[in-house]
Amino acid sequence: MEYNEIKQLITDMENSNLEEIHIELADGTKLNMKKAQTAVKVVENKVEETPAITNILQDTKVEENLKQITSPMVGTFYSKPSTTAEPFVKVGDKVKKGDVLCIIEAMKLMNEIESDVDGEIAEICYQDEDLVEYGSVLFKIR
Repeated sequence: MEYNEIKQLITDMENSNLEEIHIELADGTKLNMKKAQTAVKVVENKVEETPAITNILQDTKVEENLKQITSPMVGTFYSKPSTTAEPFVKVGDKVKKGDVLCIIEAMKLMNEIESDVDGEIAEICYQDEDLVEYGSVLFKIR
């Protein structure tokens, strides 16, 4: 529905005895108008592409290029082999298939989680001693 058509509807409604009107177009756009004390209120429920929505769509496309490494079990996440050691990986590190990414402790057993792809660490989703669920995304690899 074009701006001029909406403007004409408002004018027509102001000059009529109608108090309220609901219109649903074939494309899913809904237009609800209700007379206020001195003016007509127009509400249109239509998603228009704005810069914010465009950014979200672009971010989604970037996410599609990422491989997610998920937790094979419930447990506690550790990014390093000991409290004094360096983390296995950091954001930006290059990894190869089989490289250890973290440890998940489950029932007092330390389980090394390995990368199943070659790539670059784009995101580490947990911090040391966070509890993780089965299937939780641990890492995103580009």
